[in-house]
Amino acid sequence: MRPPTAPPEPWATPADEAMARAVEARAADWRVGPVVYHAMVDRFGPPRDLAARAHLYAHPRRLRAWSEAPRQGHFVETHGVWSHELDFWGGDLPSLIERLDHLVDLGADVLVLNPIHDALTNHKYDARDPAALSPEFGDRDDLAALIKALDGRGLRLMLDGVFNHIGRAAPIFQDALRDPQSPWRGWFDFDGRHPHGYACWMDAPNLPELRLDNPDVKDAMFAAPGSVVQTMLRLGTSGWRLDVAHDIGHHLLAELTAAARAARPDAWIVGELWNYPEGWTSAVDGVMNFHAREIILKLIQGPVDGPQASAMLDTMVRDAGIDGLLRSWLILDNHDTPRLATALPSPRDRRLARLLQLTLPGAPVIYYGSEIGMEGGDDPEMRAPMRWEDVNDHNPELADLKKLLKLRRSLRALRLGDMRRLDARALLAFQRRTDRFDETVTVLVNATDDDLEELVPLRDPRAMNGQWLLDHLSGDRLQIFAGTVHLTVPARSARLLTLIDPRDKGYTPYKRAR
Repeated sequence: MRPPTAPPEPWATPADEAMARAVEARAADWRVGPVVYHAMVDRFGPPRDLAARAHLYAHPRRLRAWSEAPRQGHFVETHGVWSHELDFWGGDLPSLIERLDHLVDLGADVLVLNPIHDALTNHKYDARDPAALSPEFGDRDDLAALIKALDGRGLRLMLDGVFNHIGRAAPIFQDALRDPQSPWRGWFDFDGRHPHGYACWMDAPNLPELRLDNPDVKDAMFAAPGSVVQTMLRLGTSGWRLDVAHDIGHHLLAELTAAARAARPDAWIVGELWNYPEGWTSAVDGVMNFHAREIILKLIQGPVDGPQASAMLDTMVRDAGIDGLLRSWLILDNHDTPRLATALPSPRDRRLARLLQLTLPGAPVIYYGSEIGMEGGDDPEMRAPMRWEDVNDHNPELADLKKLLKLRRSLRALRLGDMRRLDARALLAFQRRTDRFDETVTVLVNATDDDLEELVPLRDPRAMNGQWLLDHLSGDRLQIFAGTVHLTVPARSARLLTLIDPRDKGYTPYKRAR
């Protein structure tokens, strides 16, 4: 008689089996936890043949040398913008393509660009035509070439969609402003109660708001097959980052997301949301998780201690839901914030922040230049051109980030796993878990200036007594006793622990494990 077949994991619970199904679905979804690289076209790749394109930067625009740093300018009354918004460095799509191997070397999966549509300013959040590419960046053939070059390297492209407002220089707005009978009049909110006579974002006259409740506006921006959103997805882009999504609101965001699905069922729609993330992923796939960023920075800078940070992050995960957060962006800096090296001047502190960015649920976003330690304060200082001379094997910041990204790729739970808070006296402590016993990652962060000795309960019923854990950051081995680990975490450092699989070393309680 044949003996009965033992189950693959005899200690598996119904919860483990449910988790296995969830993790399998996450593994099949490219939007769960990829590494995202964020670049500004004008500031990323130094231009080669700028003389042939110099006419595209005619007054009031100004071309700057790549070695120059952006500086705060003066307000240009005639155009309603600041002079530093009219400073250009000349990067374009062809020059971007020439530098794509850097993304591959770093370990990125997705490239996201600031807006590339036609606009007056360098940042492009004031579209003259949301459906047209800005001439100084290139044309549709250049965009197709970029998508092909990315695809050949196994990367995807996401664009920045600005659908809450356009630019004052837009011909349709100028026509509506001059003529009350203009067919475009209903696209905007003209009313004397507004300081400038029309609704504009943050009361900035250069940014008239669109009436997204107008069906014609919806069709042009996202609802119709020929809309901006759907056209770009059909051209081969993979998703959209939605500017000021908190201003657009849940219902319109849900409509936009559904429209994007019509063009590309697996499109990734991520909203710029500075709000608490709860509820927003019912309307978009993910959010830019500024809430988590604030907790990370304040933990390292000092106002928040480890247990408080653990509690806040745990509450965020429970409120917002793990699957929505796994499809959200984890950012430490971007074009609207001081760079990481300015917010955290100490390399040791930056490493702690990066470690949390790469171990908390979500897709880590690397803002161009921050991987090499570029500094930059408030606008426009954080938007300096890329310092390619610092991209080399001797840059310790870059080398360390590459190691951390490689480690993240090797630990499946960091991309796909649930998160569970751990109790600790002074540490920030949590786990990332899948259904597989040997994939659990325990993260312990000491953001204080003192070494901390603690007994940490692992909260993992699959952590067998007497088994050993490996710290991937130090190489230390630590033993499990009665579901706990007793250890010291040095000041301003972390532990990243996984089980040392004992199945090929004689007796093991995991003998029936897969």
